[in-house]
Amino acid sequence: MLYIASTDLVRTLSTKTHAITPNHTDPNLFPPPPLKPCNRPKLWKATIAAAAAAAGGLQTLASLSGAMEIDKAIRECDDRRLKTKYANAIYVIQRALALYSIEEVAFSFNGGKDSTVLLHLLRAGHCLSEANQNSPNGNLKGFPFRTIYFESSSAFPEINSFTHGIATTYSLEMEVIHTDFKSGLEALIKCKSIRAIFLGVRIGDPTAVGQEQFSPSSPGWPPFMRVNPILDWSYRDVWAFLLICKVPYCCLYDQGYTSIGSIHDTVPNALLRSGDSISGEEKFRPAYMLSDGRLERAGRVKKHSSSAHWVSPSSDGMYKLNINSGSVLTTSIIAVGDEILSGIVEDHLGPLLCGKLHSIGWLVSKSVAVRNNVDSVAEEVERMKSANDIVFICGGVGPLHSDVTLAGIAKSFGVRLAPDEEFEEYLWQLIGNQSKGDRNEMALLPEGITELLHHDKLPVPLIKCQNVIILTATNITELDQEWDCLIDLMRSTGQLVVAEPFVSKRLNANLSDVEAAEPLSKLCLEFPDVCIGCYRKSRLGPLVISFESKDKARIDVAIGALRKKFHPEAFSEIY
Repeated sequence: MLYIASTDLVRTLSTKTHAITPNHTDPNLFPPPPLKPCNRPKLWKATIAAAAAAAGGLQTLASLSGAMEIDKAIRECDDRRLKTKYANAIYVIQRALALYSIEEVAFSFNGGKDSTVLLHLLRAGHCLSEANQNSPNGNLKGFPFRTIYFESSSAFPEINSFTHGIATTYSLEMEVIHTDFKSGLEALIKCKSIRAIFLGVRIGDPTAVGQEQFSPSSPGWPPFMRVNPILDWSYRDVWAFLLICKVPYCCLYDQGYTSIGSIHDTVPNALLRSGDSISGEEKFRPAYMLSDGRLERAGRVKKHSSSAHWVSPSSDGMYKLNINSGSVLTTSIIAVGDEILSGIVEDHLGPLLCGKLHSIGWLVSKSVAVRNNVDSVAEEVERMKSANDIVFICGGVGPLHSDVTLAGIAKSFGVRLAPDEEFEEYLWQLIGNQSKGDRNEMALLPEGITELLHHDKLPVPLIKCQNVIILTATNITELDQEWDCLIDLMRSTGQLVVAEPFVSKRLNANLSDVEAAEPLSKLCLEFPDVCIGCYRKSRLGPLVISFESKDKARIDVAIGALRKKFHPEAFSEIY
């Protein structure tokens, strides 16, 4: 029996796609048919638990009887979000098949979870097309798309074995290419007249920046259309699909690998490490047990450009601050708001944050205010992120036209804003029906660089873009709470180094500026490891000389040296 889900959708697709010809320059202009509103997505753990139970919780090597069983499994599941993602992906496939003949398209398969999902979506999409056209081959076991696999000497043996096994199981017409990706594509497109290639690219992948569901190849590359049916799928969606459909996947995913590259840059995700090992060897839970999909690439070795201060991955794949031994950790603060620069509102958060950073041994190199302007934010972030270990930015986050902080950060990193489903769910729980439109604009985050910092005491996670942390506090009480949660989170993950705190002393001097100038200049040269400053609280008040260092003994020695330069009555108080 042939199972065909969403018959009305298929009929609508047929009506639309048959009107499309290859002369249309932008396939993205054809939106998918309207879908019925779905419930908010379920929490990740509950969804995966149900899917894992349905799949027996283990990788299965027995595929479903036919491609249409994939459609049936999705249609009968309870995951409304996955149903929506599936329908949209099938629609993209249908559009591609209307634009290009089977001979003109190819499928790039690499044995990973994403391309495995795409393999089965293509099987289902093709069968839906055949069935809709009343073709006698509607339930073909063969796979009609030309499949390309770039086999590398640095690939995991398990990936190679799985890929070739899948090719046999599903009768893939697979061409194994041993050259680099670009050269292989040039030869393929030239010899085989390939015009479009299906790719398992998802938002958040390094190569996904700037792409849409249909995106022409980049300049300098052979000309072809990149077709990305699962571009908007999350890590959670991928695993829900694989488990619900009970399709085989590479065994490495059951060993704690969550994102697989080469043998040189991929290790099991430390967040899946299991503590119940009897033999003493490290054990890891399956990839689908990772609760935060944003940390999917935590098992990849990250490479960063060199700078005076740099960020490197810790053992759990998160960013950890590292500097040369003996160096001082530096940070800068950006306050976003026209109201601050206009003098309407006084910035109380910046000075408070300076004090908090000072208390954990961090040196604040700069604190500035910028206007509510994307370029102003981007320029300041660009300057500060490469010169400091961490940059804190306050204000300008929300749904208003003046809330441009996230857009400015995205521009400084050269990425776009992209929807984040996990963050959107938090926002939905917080503001509910106040959100207008089909998509919550507040859930657009800088693509591929954003990490959500979860804490039970925060209604919405803090946002971290590499070494830039966004604080959403609007008053001192909220900042105190966000700071305490941030310290708690980053201490536990090793992302924040709590250094020796600064020690400070202040000395009141009954001296004129002219009397103090030369001796203080000489004192600074004698004690370069002590920060010596001067100020007056009022024009006629005493000169306050401040001493700051991480070594209390050095401060005491510096104060003693200063006293010797003047008569004893010159100094009235030390505090």
